[in-house]
Amino acid sequence: MTIIVTGGAGFIGSNFVFHMLNKYPDYRIICLDKLTYAGNLSTLKTVMDNPNFRFVKADICDREAVNKLFEEEKPDMVVNFAAESHVDRSIEDPEVFLRTNILGTATLMDACRKYGIKRYHQVSTDEVYGDLPIDRPDMFFTEETPIKTSSPYSSSKAGADLLVLAYHRTYNLPVSVSRCSNNYGPYHFPEKLIPLMIANALADKPLPVYGKGENIRDWLYVEDHCRAIDLIIHNGKVGEVYNVGGHNEMSNIEIVKLILKELGKPESLITFVADRKGHDLRYAIDPAKISRELGWLPETKFCDGLKKTIKWYLENREWWQEIISGEYKDYYAKMYGDRK
Repeated sequence: MTIIVTGGAGFIGSNFVFHMLNKYPDYRIICLDKLTYAGNLSTLKTVMDNPNFRFVKADICDREAVNKLFEEEKPDMVVNFAAESHVDRSIEDPEVFLRTNILGTATLMDACRKYGIKRYHQVSTDEVYGDLPIDRPDMFFTEETPIKTSSPYSSSKAGADLLVLAYHRTYNLPVSVSRCSNNYGPYHFPEKLIPLMIANALADKPLPVYGKGENIRDWLYVEDHCRAIDLIIHNGKVGEVYNVGGHNEMSNIEIVKLILKELGKPESLITFVADRKGHDLRYAIDPAKISRELGWLPETKFCDGLKKTIKWYLENREWWQEIISGEYKDYYAKMYGDRK
């Protein structure tokens, strides 16, 4: 089995690469990544010499590069993690999100149509559903929840989802889609909530919290997410959407206080800042479908996953400190320039 993993130098994508190489040592895993600000080749250094792994630096919007890779590798599957994913950045510059998340998805699926594929899997987000009221803990997102986006980011992901499902109906392309809740764990880019708070707390810097920190998210440990995608691409039904959630709802302020407590830092470091435009109130996923059909359940409780995540950031300071300093951008040239 040969699988192209796009965005495999990013947070979730890299964890998926590790999961697949570890679980399926006879699979060939091809990582296709543009190495934008969120892609870090040093994340993959432990697998770069694995004979069943190949890294290719390219943009998923580049039809020539994508088609060339398909001709060379003749993949059985494509798992698309490649995306612009930061809501704040999408508010500042929507166009790049539309290009990568929608046109890039179309480029990949066109290659799948041209060269043949057993499965194209689109990794999406619960943000396509909009948000839920904080005072209705009985309400959850299901696969039947109407799409109601709030940001350019979530709109671009929703557009990609609809395009994927349309390619299935129009061209009979074998596709599947997963919509996950907020991921956390090792290799999470430091501008995101949990790693940002860890890094700032360790440096005794202010911890910026939007509004009053009351916004609630459903948190999913990244390894649990990787297991879910593994199940979907092997056993999930073609043309179906699967919601993947952790049943770990926490408000932002609760998470920040837990991090400070775990690190022995004072809550006086918390600084409330102006709220994000169009900030969604609450996300909560009902993963009943994937549990019922594929036997998946989240294994990691949030308190345990957060402790593991903090421990990882404490033990891998060089990784995230290089990102904060910008030095990680030089890694490709230093370590990969001579590779073919």
